[in-house]
Amino acid sequence: MIDPLTAFAAVKGAINAGKEIHSMGKELASFFDACDGAKKAHEKKKNSIFASSNEEAMDTWMRKQQAIDAEAELREIIVNTRGYNAYQDLLKIRRDIAAERKEKERQERIAAEEFRQNVETTIVIILIFAVVVGLLFSALYFKGYL
Repeated sequence: MIDPLTAFAAVKGAINAGKEIHSMGKELASFFDACDGAKKAHEKKKNSIFASSNEEAMDTWMRKQQAIDAEAELREIIVNTRGYNAYQDLLKIRRDIAAERKEKERQERIAAEEFRQNVETTIVIILIFAVVVGLLFSALYFKGYL
């Protein structure tokens, strides 16, 4: 995972170089992914029963705060260069993409569960078939046909 400050530096550098916000999809996506990752990492460590290291907790908290600060600075840059509506549009697009990703993950979990169930069903059918064939051969053997 990329550091939020590194991702923000790339975004800020592109803006300072005169690149338009609408053409910075990759940089912005990387930045928002890094920010979201930092926030999730902090929540995961904070809620972990194994999180006994204060240093690690402080590190994730600092990354989270850096991500929040970088998002606020990005907001100011976008509002100052493109206007408040452009920032609201960016947030809407971000929410839409997050919803799409969540739905995709949900669909993947459903597909994985269906696959697991299909495998289990196939194994059960094969076992039943093997037992039936075994019983059939046993019956034929004891009757003297084999």
